[in-house]
Amino acid sequence: MLAYKSEPWLQRSVEALLSSEKVIVDVVLVDNGCTTDDVDVLERLDGVTVLRPGTNTGFAGGCNLGAAAATGDYVALVNGDAVVEPTTIARLVEEASRPDVGIAAASIRLADNPALLNAGANPIHVLGLSWSGRMGEPETLTEPMETAGGSGACVVIPKQHWDALGGFDQEYFAYQEDAELSLRTWRRGLRVLYVPDAVAVHRYEFSRHDFKMYLLERNRLMVVGTLWSTRALVLLAVPFAFLEAGMILLALKQGWLGAKVRGWRWLWTNRGHVARRRRELQAERVTPDRLWMSRLTTEIDAAVIPVPALAGLVNGLIGTWWRVVRRWI
Repeated sequence: MLAYKSEPWLQRSVEALLSSEKVIVDVVLVDNGCTTDDVDVLERLDGVTVLRPGTNTGFAGGCNLGAAAATGDYVALVNGDAVVEPTTIARLVEEASRPDVGIAAASIRLADNPALLNAGANPIHVLGLSWSGRMGEPETLTEPMETAGGSGACVVIPKQHWDALGGFDQEYFAYQEDAELSLRTWRRGLRVLYVPDAVAVHRYEFSRHDFKMYLLERNRLMVVGTLWSTRALVLLAVPFAFLEAGMILLALKQGWLGAKVRGWRWLWTNRGHVARRRRELQAERVTPDRLWMSRLTTEIDAAVIPVPALAGLVNGLIGTWWRVVRRWI
């Protein structure tokens, strides 16, 4: 768990983890720049270990630090503004203990109405977009289901699998690193499960600012550029070009074009890292592209493109394109 700035739910979140039933939980709390005394207070609790890197390592780097210090058989990543139910972690461990499962993701609920979903079974698009699945909808599922992406707000991963993956690429800093980890899990022949009865209530606040948009767009391109095969990139080149054009227009309209350009600049400046990462991830794949890419969707949620007519047109065009080209993936 990461501690960043002032988080009113941090103590409550840690205490909920320590009260977990049917499983032994040790909390590794990474101080990424907490501006209250919460970390000092929590450090006095049995079962809490505090790490102080002295700088904001981001979600990716902070999780890597915490997982490296963890001693359990499973690694749980839990947001500092998420409160788990007493049986949530044990339920996730139960599913993650299956030999064919690499990630078990919780059902993230909205704090102001826990009957409604915040995230959990997150779609991942063939063009690299990812978003919170069924956001604002009531949960009707009762059994675990396979999902392309598991929300990093609350997931359990066997420590052996985490170590085999090497954790997150720290260059992500924040956003899309959970999508990458999920897809790498599928590419290694393991499943990602969404567990609807493993509940975490999340103090969710929607925000959009330049730094977030910079990371979202940069990291989307990094996911695609490192995980998609050369053949897939060629076959999807035209839709990718149209999506980039659409993102430029959206950035112009919403005022974050500078953040979009900054993302391109980072990718070019760090092209050596991206190329090395691509070689590593292409080499680790054991599942054919046609199989793991079948987990991806061609339907962009209306929340991502808030113009119903445009969303319908885009989904129709991309769906048709994918049906034609996927036979050659």
